[in-house]
This record gives sequence, structure tokens and C-alpha cells, in this order.
Amino acid sequence: MNGAQRTEIREFLSQHQPFAALADDQLSAVCERARLASFSVGECPLVEDGPIATDLFVIRSGAMELVHDGEVIDVLEPGESFGHTSLLTGMAPTFTVRAEEDSICIMFGLGEALTVLGSPEGARWHAIADRNRLTRTGHTVHALPQIDTTLVGSLVLRPPLFCEPHTSIREGALLLGEREHRALLVNTPGGLGIVTDAELRARVVGGDVPADAPLVEVARVPVRSVPADTLAIDATIDMLDAGADHLVVIGDVGRPIGVISVSDLAGLDTHSPFALRHAILTARDEDAVVEAGLKARRLFRWLFDAGLSSASLSRVLTLQCDAITTRLLNLSIARHGPAPAAWAWLALGSGARREFTLGSDQDNALSYDDADGDVDPYFERLGKEVNDGLRRCGFDQDPNGVLAGSDRWRMSQSGWLATFEDCLTAPDNSRLIRATVAFDFRQSCGPLQVTPPLVQQLLRAREHPGFVRQLGRVTASYRPPLSFRGQISPNSDGKVDIKRGGIIPVVNLARFHALTNGITISNTVDRLRASRDTGVLEAEPADELLEAFEIICRVRFTHHAECVDAGTKIDDLIALRKLTPIQQRELRDVFRSIARAQKRLSVYLPAGV
Repeated sequence: MNGAQRTEIREFLSQHQPFAALADDQLSAVCERARLASFSVGECPLVEDGPIATDLFVIRSGAMELVHDGEVIDVLEPGESFGHTSLLTGMAPTFTVRAEEDSICIMFGLGEALTVLGSPEGARWHAIADRNRLTRTGHTVHALPQIDTTLVGSLVLRPPLFCEPHTSIREGALLLGEREHRALLVNTPGGLGIVTDAELRARVVGGDVPADAPLVEVARVPVRSVPADTLAIDATIDMLDAGADHLVVIGDVGRPIGVISVSDLAGLDTHSPFALRHAILTARDEDAVVEAGLKARRLFRWLFDAGLSSASLSRVLTLQCDAITTRLLNLSIARHGPAPAAWAWLALGSGARREFTLGSDQDNALSYDDADGDVDPYFERLGKEVNDGLRRCGFDQDPNGVLAGSDRWRMSQSGWLATFEDCLTAPDNSRLIRATVAFDFRQSCGPLQVTPPLVQQLLRAREHPGFVRQLGRVTASYRPPLSFRGQISPNSDGKVDIKRGGIIPVVNLARFHALTNGITISNTVDRLRASRDTGVLEAEPADELLEAFEIICRVRFTHHAECVDAGTKIDDLIALRKLTPIQQRELRDVFRSIARAQKRLSVYLPAGV
């Protein structure tokens, strides 16, 4: 880059934060180390859950899409930056950045990034940028399919009743009686307020205020409101979160069109994953947690009928399990006092991958800070109490004892680091089994920041050919139920185990390609997408596995719904006779695509399987 280009870049950056906050000499020094890179349409400089960023990028020209979970969250324009979070944390990117059009980026290494972001203005810009992106992500992720078609606007039966602030309580009570309203809206100096019939009676009868006092003295300000096109289910959640019993409904022109109450919603089906989570997190004791947790089956059945995707269903069930775990942890700590050291609760297996089902066992672990004194007895009790509470909520304990209450799955942070190291350097059968469970981990609760050092261990997996070779053998050991001629081969009862013959092989394949290529995310679909987008896995086999996983998850959840209807224990045994000929052929083709992917494993192994 010549002097004129550097001058042009300096002038450009001086107009954009956080560079604009730098002193002239700092900005000049940073620009001396700048580099330019071009990206064609569709090219991805960063891939979600892929390799760690090595540079801070600033868009000079063109436009880049910010993508999360396959959805475009935002479009970044010239002057906007990306890559800083991954660069500074040393962790995988949380977004894919894809060129929407031919683009040029200015790039800076870690040293220059620290200079730019190390100032107060740089840190503030970093925090605001990340907050805005997370907010936009939340709006996108929560735009799930409607699970109820009733809108609050349709529940409004009469226009609202307005009163001036000087109107007396006595006059207000008379208006409520005459008009058959349950609440009055009052224009107060602090904004719109509300006075409900029940509150009015309680305050006057109780003697708190005289009947001739103005309504403004008893009005609640501000009033909780929702747009008329809000789903009734979501309005119920707003009421729960606000601790309110009335909501003002706002029309198209921004004016109130009516008031709805809890009783207006009482006759509607108000099940919601958010309502259940709220009930769990506010449960007064373990019995109340169990009572709420046992409603997961009914919630699953309702969401399944509403047409939610298998991935969304798994996320909802994982959310409920996380909420139950969090509440049980809090209740145990409240009983026995604060923890003697910082700790982290780790979800393992399907919970870590956010692929939980009604038939999933609880797989979990505990890590705690390396502290002075014997702190393990406290955490042993904590783990066992939470494990028992989860069991009471319907989550069976893992038959192999992968439980935080077990000595093998509860240890200090240094103990976990040593365990991960042993899995990589001495991968015998016992350690490989532990690796296939523990290497799918997610911290769901606790103040100990155990994830970054463990992720650093995972990034070194590809440096150990012995581990890679043994992992490949484990990956190929779970075969789809196919005969020599490639037909589905059921057991003696005419059933196939969709988990062992379909789910586990794909999960294992995704884990293999992720661990051996520096991809540290746990979710199976995300692993396959990242492997494809980084070129680790060719597009055709990657897309085949993605389609296979979607199909077998759908078959699995359909069977689970049938188990719920029949009131039987949830299992993964699919009776072929219950599938149509087309469904059987589809399942056969899925198993064949998994088998082909397993045969190709030798290409990726140091010395073959």
C-alpha cells in the first residue's frame, strides 16, 4: 500500500468510531500497519463457530451481511467493523460475515486492535456494537412461528373509558358501574395511568384515601400497553413479567382502543415456553419446580401440533431444562449457604448441543475454582441435589453416571483441563468415551469462566493424530441399520432405533469434522454448516447430512408425540410397519447417505480408519 492510499485510509477512518477517538499520532501509527483485502459476492471472511478471527475488519467499500443461524441479522456498511470479539476473546465467531456485494476491507492485527479498542471510547464502542447486534439477533431468533392465532385486538369489546386527573374517586366508581368497565384510564402529568375497579374498592374501603380524592392519587403510572396485533399468548407473558392484571391495547394510530384483563385471557390456551420458564424460575420450592417441570410433555405436544421445526422444539426443551437446573441450583444454594468457590454447571451431550428431547437423559458436570481447603463436599451435595431434582422433573439420570453428583464428572478447573489433555494425548477407550461426552459441553450456569480455557484445549485436538485416528474409529462404529444390500434392517420386533442408527452417527460425524478443524461449537447443525462453509467438508456430503439430520429428527419427534398421546415411556424405537412406503424409502435413503459419509472418513484421517 503506497503513501497516498494510507493517507486516504487515515482520512476515512478518522470519520468513523472507534478510530475517530484516537489521537492523531495513534491513528497514523495504526494506519501504517493496515492491510487491504477484497471479498467477492458470497465470500465469507468469518464463519459462525468456525476458525477464530485473526484480524479486525473495517468495511471500506461494499456491504457485508451479518448472519446468525442461517438468518441475516444485519447488513454492515462502509465504516462498520467486525471480527473484534473473536479476535480479542480467542473464541469462535458468533456470526458469519458474508459479502453481499464485492467489498474491500481494511484489516488490522491484534496489536493495532488493542490500541484502537483499549481506549475508553474504543471499549464503549465495542460494548455498544455487541449489544446492538445481540439485540437484533434476539429479535430474529424469537420470531418463531405463531403458536396461537388470537390477537389481543380481537378481545377488546368496548372502547376505553378516559377520565381527567381531577375526577373524584366517587365519580370514577359511578362511571365504572354505569358503563360496565373494569378499569379507567387517567391522563396524569406523568403520562397515561390506570385505575382498576378492584384497586378502587380496596383503597376506598380500606380507608387509604377518601372518596372525594382525585383519581390521580390512586392511578398507576405508567400503564403497561401492547399493540393490538400482539398474540394473546405473548400478552399473557407481558402480564406475568410486569406483575399486572390489566393491559392497555394500542391501535394502529398509536392510541388506546381498549383494556384487557387477566379474566379476558382466562378462557384462552395460555401455554407458552416463556410462561413455563417464568413459572419454573419463580417456583418457591423444589416441589413447585417439579410441578412446573412436569408440564414439559404437554408443552412439547402443543408446540409439535403448532408446526414448530424439530430444531425449535429441541431449543424450547433445552430452555426448560436450563431453567429447571438454574432454579434447583439457586434453591440448593439458598438452603446451604453461598458456594465456597466460584463454580460452573456444565450441560453435556444433547443438552450442550441444544438438541434436548423428551427422551433425553440428564448429562451434566460441575467445575469449581482451584481454592484453598476442601470445597468438594459442598459441590458434591449441590450436584446430587440438582441431579435428584431433575430426576423428579422427569429427566432420567444417565445410565453411565454422567452426573455432576458423581466424582468422575465433578472436579476443579485444573482437573478438567488435565482431563481434556489426557483425552487428547492418551486416547484409550475410556478416555474416548469421556471425550465424546465432555467435548460437547456448554456452561449453563455459574460465575466461573471455565469455557475459554477448555475451548483452547479443544482447538488443539487436530494436533494429536492418535486422538484423531481413534475418534474416527468411534465415529464409524455406530452404523445405520442397513442390510448388505442397502435395505433397512429392523430388529426382531420390526423396529429400528432412530437414535442409535441415525442421530448418533450424524452427531458423531459432525463432532469429528468440527474437532479436527478447530470448530468449537457443539450444535450438530451448526457444526455441519461451519464445516461446509469453511471448506472442511464438501458441499454435497455436508448438505446430505444436514438433510438427513432434519428428516430423522422429524421422524423421532413424530414418534415422541405418539408416545405422549399413548401415555407410554418415550423411546426411539420406530416401528417400520407404521411408516408409509414413501416414508420408509425416505428413511432408507437417509441411512444410506449417513453410511456414505462414514465411508469417506478415511480421507480425513492421518492413517485411515
